[in-house]
Amino acid sequence: MLRPWTPLLAVALIVAARAAFGQSLDMGIPELNQLNPALTGSGIVVAQAEALYGGTNAFEVNPAVVGQPAGKFIYTDLNGSVSTTFNSSDESGHAEAVGGNFYGSSGGVAPGVSEIYNYEADYFVNDIITDGVAIPARIVNQSFVFVTNGNTTEQAQGQQIYDNYAATYNTLFISGVGNGGAVLAPASSYNGIGVAAYGGQSSTGPTYDGRSKPDITAPATETSYSTPYVSGAATLLLQAAEDGDAGSVTDASDARTLKALLLNGATKPPGWTHTDTAPLDPNYGAGIVNVYNSYLNLVAGEYRSSASTSGSAAPVSAGVIVPDQGWNLATITTPLLSGSYTSESDHYLFDLTSSTAPQFTLTSTLTWWRQAGQTDINNLDLYLFDVTTGDAIAVSDSTVDNVQELYVQDLGPGDYDLVVLKDGGQPLSSGGTVVSGSETYALAFNFSPVPEPPASWLLLLALLLIPLRKPARHP
Repeated sequence: MLRPWTPLLAVALIVAARAAFGQSLDMGIPELNQLNPALTGSGIVVAQAEALYGGTNAFEVNPAVVGQPAGKFIYTDLNGSVSTTFNSSDESGHAEAVGGNFYGSSGGVAPGVSEIYNYEADYFVNDIITDGVAIPARIVNQSFVFVTNGNTTEQAQGQQIYDNYAATYNTLFISGVGNGGAVLAPASSYNGIGVAAYGGQSSTGPTYDGRSKPDITAPATETSYSTPYVSGAATLLLQAAEDGDAGSVTDASDARTLKALLLNGATKPPGWTHTDTAPLDPNYGAGIVNVYNSYLNLVAGEYRSSASTSGSAAPVSAGVIVPDQGWNLATITTPLLSGSYTSESDHYLFDLTSSTAPQFTLTSTLTWWRQAGQTDINNLDLYLFDVTTGDAIAVSDSTVDNVQELYVQDLGPGDYDLVVLKDGGQPLSSGGTVVSGSETYALAFNFSPVPEPPASWLLLLALLLIPLRKPARHP
């Protein structure tokens, strides 16, 4: 039976929840600017590929519109002609709006980038990506989709060329998923990041072949304008990695690491959900990008696994304890015995028994490549075990995705084993499912403490829990 105080208590808690969520809509940008104002994208080369706009040859960003020096821009048109001079007849309002959110001097996430390669998209796809021509940029923004009218063969081909390129050159492609209907290439590629628009028009997953997309979201009216926010966030993380803020520059700046950190730092919006076999929400992916969370995860440092075992993912109880937050770029290898690969596991042990926090929320994201030239992926799974009981608390074991994610709330103090499992079996050449014996993966993890409610909230709660009495009746 509901008591008289229930509506008031519900209103108080809802107001608090809405206030906390509202803080996530700034994508962590003000918080990161305050913490480390030197992070502006300085020293990072980026690319922006733009589809021709308005039925003309328009694809170029006017430097004056986005508040950047003209000397930062290199333009490549649909014929492959390269110029360092802005051509006003090719000016694109769409490209400028995208660039403004990406690197604009006012409102851009990464206004300090060193160079901006502005490509016409058709030439970029057919003459650079398809042909595997190296470019200087490590972060590429793509606010366009391939229109194939439901032709899944063409979608598969579009995914393949991008996956090959990313795996070959360690390039992170960040692409809008589309403004309605199915998620389309290049956003649907395995190795890139597909971006949805939170609160705007946006395509939803899964992909035509059953994979979890989008990967992440950002607030905007359409995905053209949410995508550059994520590209800007990736640029800031890459600068921090190359500045040595997280230890090994090579590992921290790897595109797999950047993707894992971006997804792991995302804020879960109301209604976010996933399952053991579908690691990301079909509307929001991992959630709303939060570069502040991702940066804290990055600078927490790289930590090697506590132990490795063969066979199942059963937990271990001995090994080096890993801090509550961090990441790792590691290679897991499964030996080939009698024509089949064994399963191998990397274990990350956490000791939360002495913490003063009453509860924790674990967010952990695992990413790896679809390897260059491959049409399939190795199968990696992610588990969380209670070391004391040996019970599996959570699992992410999609067989079609090359990302796994755990989001586990209400964890009490205890000993935990976070396990990355590479499944064994026969190689593809023998009709099996294993692409290769070795796979390099990036793992990001964060056991976030959930503090006790402040004293003022406890007092309010105590007052609200006092039942209201009706006035006494006199005879």
